[in-house]
Amino acid sequence: MDDIDRALIAELQRDAGQAYAALGKAVGLSAGAAHERVRKLRERGVIRHTTVDVDPAALGRGVLAFVMVDSSAWMGDAAASFAAIPEIQEAHIIAGAASVLVKVRTATTEELQHVLRRLYAIEGVSGTQATVVLETFFERPVSAD
Repeated sequence: MDDIDRALIAELQRDAGQAYAALGKAVGLSAGAAHERVRKLRERGVIRHTTVDVDPAALGRGVLAFVMVDSSAWMGDAAASFAAIPEIQEAHIIAGAASVLVKVRTATTEELQHVLRRLYAIEGVSGTQATVVLETFFERPVSAD
């Protein structure tokens, strides 16, 4: 990746819906050259997908919690079980006191409790520790710099 690729990524993170002409102008390329660079970044897997940043509260998912999942067995093969719970936005195998860290968004704390019950139904899960977020200062994408 060169400086132009990094600039393209930064521009796309700022506004992924902009036209290739505007994108190219922002980084000093023609629209065609910008399109070709973006295509190659997608092919190489640098750009995994394009999405829209939506306010979770506006969609009825205002409760955010991070849940540490304890286990009695290796959880590395349980990705599909975690992915089957739609309220889980992210799931990570971690090192430390717990085995898995999940990011959960629900409408209410009662729904969060239901998600915790479903976590316990996953083979090998022996405990959870949930931390409910009161306020988010900021969230940011990974920087290309």
